[in-house]
Amino acid sequence: MTCERAFCITIRETIIYPRESSVLLKTSRKPAASFSNMEHKLIISFILISTAVSIIRTEFYSSIEHMTGLLVTQRELVSSLQDYITAEEVHIEKLKRCLRMFEDIGKSVPSHPETYMSNPVTAYKFVRRLMNAWIEVEELVNSSPSKEFLGLMSAKSQQIPSEKDLNGVALGMLRLQETYKLPPEKMRALAPTAEESLDPDDSFHMARVAYENYKFHYALLWMQDADRQLEEGKAAGVSQMEVLQFLAPFAFQMEVPLAVQLTKDLLNLDLSDDIIPYQSAYYQKLRDTVQTWLSALYYADFDIFMPSDNKIRYEALCRGDGKQLTSRRQRALSCRYSTGGGNPRLIYAPLKEEEEWAHPQIIRYHDFLSDMEIDIIKNISRLKLQRAMVLDKETGKGHASEVRVSKSAWLSEEDDSVVARISQKIADATGLDMETAEILQVANYGIGGQYEPHYDSKLPNDTEFMASGDRIATVLIYMSDVEMGGATVFPLIGAALKPKKGSAVFWYNLLRNGQTDKRTLHAACPVLMGSKWVSNRWIRERGQEFKRRCGLSKSD
Repeated sequence: MTCERAFCITIRETIIYPRESSVLLKTSRKPAASFSNMEHKLIISFILISTAVSIIRTEFYSSIEHMTGLLVTQRELVSSLQDYITAEEVHIEKLKRCLRMFEDIGKSVPSHPETYMSNPVTAYKFVRRLMNAWIEVEELVNSSPSKEFLGLMSAKSQQIPSEKDLNGVALGMLRLQETYKLPPEKMRALAPTAEESLDPDDSFHMARVAYENYKFHYALLWMQDADRQLEEGKAAGVSQMEVLQFLAPFAFQMEVPLAVQLTKDLLNLDLSDDIIPYQSAYYQKLRDTVQTWLSALYYADFDIFMPSDNKIRYEALCRGDGKQLTSRRQRALSCRYSTGGGNPRLIYAPLKEEEEWAHPQIIRYHDFLSDMEIDIIKNISRLKLQRAMVLDKETGKGHASEVRVSKSAWLSEEDDSVVARISQKIADATGLDMETAEILQVANYGIGGQYEPHYDSKLPNDTEFMASGDRIATVLIYMSDVEMGGATVFPLIGAALKPKKGSAVFWYNLLRNGQTDKRTLHAACPVLMGSKWVSNRWIRERGQEFKRRCGLSKSD
């Protein structure tokens, strides 16, 4: 339901391992050499690089903000390397001058060296020239900034994406495939130009990452995509032989007839391989002995995109399927201007309040934050963003996980007056006491960024539980629009909320009897396109005794 007209506003297994491929992903970082006059300029350039990417730690892919920062790093590196090349050219000219000095010294020596050296004057001149020339070469070599340059390069190497980041981006793409049912062809179509589309080497790498993360269906899809592109004649570092060597034994685990055909193709490419004929004969024999009914049952109904049972609702809602907001339910919802029960601060500036869901009640407040307030919060958070953690159910300790791919920062009211104003706005809108509420958490999602279904209440080893109680309510503020994906979904009730910049969503995590409201299981869908910024404020039970009275029934 939207309220454009009301508000006049514009309202998202065990397998056989294939033989190892000789194609490995490597990053070569070749050091450069030296310069002299531009030494300070080079150092300043790298100081600028350090400043520009100082907010970046060792991981980039879990935050679009930090991924965007790599563009600054790239531009600064181009500038610095241009300076370095110029300095090298100057340095080489100096070395050439030294070479000419040594050559000129030898030119004055006659055909009879003894006669030349026996003359004290010529001997003195020769020794002095040779000594001075060597001193100049020695000083030139010792003053070369190459060592310092290499030291700076080594220090800044952690600010260059690692293989972990590349694999993290690949995993994010696989997550998008899994959630939104996108085959490799559609994933490649996301590229803005043909030059930036995924080539056979990229597809091969995607298959390897999928395979290493036990996403075998997608490994097969991407390896087949690499094979198809190679068949079309696209240039690549990986060969069709290497693709088939990976694909044939791997396909055997999923579809025997396909393995038979791929092995035949492999044999046609390399008649000298003694192992391939045995593999081909084995697969054909296995194919002939597979029972017809089993083949029909397994292969005919095989859905390569079928998620596990516990993710069906979540992923369906992310795709826009499975929503339970029927027309009848929608008619029961309303939107209104709210003064928070007569709050003096809202009398002349009432909130634009919209019901997103009735049971449990989920409220959206439109235009809750202004663009200026959002920009301030983002700017304060950028230097504090760190990988968001999930809590271990046994130990209660935080650890990074693909279940939650984002970076977050925590802001207190002392960080800026805007944070204090947000706290007051939340108190005015919800009528709840913010004294024991947790400080503001700001999050920016990464490539395929998500947070799988979870509850905000009943945290493992909650250190604040005894003093402040459980998380009675959640306020989720959207600080950006999202081009595609990134919805907040509630799988058990079939609700899906699209991010809208400046709006805030509120719901109670606990029933009035203090128990977790199971219906509030929620998740953040993977971001397909765009950058998603949100902030959260979790309100604790303590202090709400007279704000939200306890229920007298177990079902309250």
